[in-house]
Amino acid sequence: MPIQQSDVLYTAVATAQGGRDGRVATDDGKLDVVVNPPKEMGGSGSGTNPEQLFAAGYSACFQGALGVVARQENADISGSTVTAKVGIGKNDDGFGIIVEISADIPGVDETTAKALVEKAHQVCPYSKATRGNITVTLV
Repeated sequence: MPIQQSDVLYTAVATAQGGRDGRVATDDGKLDVVVNPPKEMGGSGSGTNPEQLFAAGYSACFQGALGVVARQENADISGSTVTAKVGIGKNDDGFGIIVEISADIPGVDETTAKALVEKAHQVCPYSKATRGNITVTLV
C-alpha cells in the first residue's frame, strides 16, 4: 500500500541540469556530481551516470532491508555486502532498465542467505517501487 504525504519522514531533493550530460546536486550540497553518458552509449564516460546513481541507492537500501530481516530472524549478517547491477537498453518505446541484486553474506549458509535476500526483496522500498515495472533478478 502506498504511503501518504503525511507518512513521509524524510524527503531527498536533487536537481539536474543538462540531463544525462550535465550535473546533479542535492539541495543540502552533500551530493554534487557531473553526469555524462557512458562510453557504451556514445558519451564521454567522464562523469557518473543515472544508472550508477540508481545502483548505489538500490544497493544501500537493499542492504538496509537485509539488516532489518536479519534482525527479525536473529541472523548474523556481519561483513555482508549487496551489489546492484543496473542495465540500460533499448525497448519498444525508447529505453528501459533491468536490475540484478546479489548479496554476499559470509556468516550464514546458502539456504539461509537466499531466504534472507528473498525477504529483504519484499520489504526494501526500492524493490517495492520497481516491482511490476522493471525486471529485478536476485542472484
